[in-house]
Amino acid sequence: MHITSKFTIAAHIIAAIDYFKDSEKVTSNFLAGSVGANPVIVRNVMGNLKEAGIIAISQGKSGISLAKELDEITFYDVYKAVDCVDDEGLFHFHENPNINCPVGRNIHSAMDEKLQRVQSIMENELSCITMADVVADVRKAAGSVG
Repeated sequence: MHITSKFTIAAHIIAAIDYFKDSEKVTSNFLAGSVGANPVIVRNVMGNLKEAGIIAISQGKSGISLAKELDEITFYDVYKAVDCVDDEGLFHFHENPNINCPVGRNIHSAMDEKLQRVQSIMENELSCITMADVVADVRKAAGSVG
């Protein structure tokens, strides 16, 4: 099971936008420096977040800002925004199980519903955590409030 780093990069971007909103002009290069990633990668993730209505990007003085309040942005929103999981779901099956084998012939039907249930539970949990929770923890660890 693998969720790409785009999820954590997106969460980092959102947290940094809020954290630095009153002290820095937040740009993609600024965010790339905070994330420690190539600016192109950061801009691609920002494009996903903008498309999802999570951030706003302005070429003017304001730079990048949140389009929603932190407590309105859940981990699930971020997860969906950066396309962590395709239409096949979180779990991918091997392509060619042996249909002449009783296990190979039946493994999909034996596991599909169970794996979908696991994904659903995970997605429900992601919906319970907001970016406000993350930023509060960042501020606490950094020794700043507000």
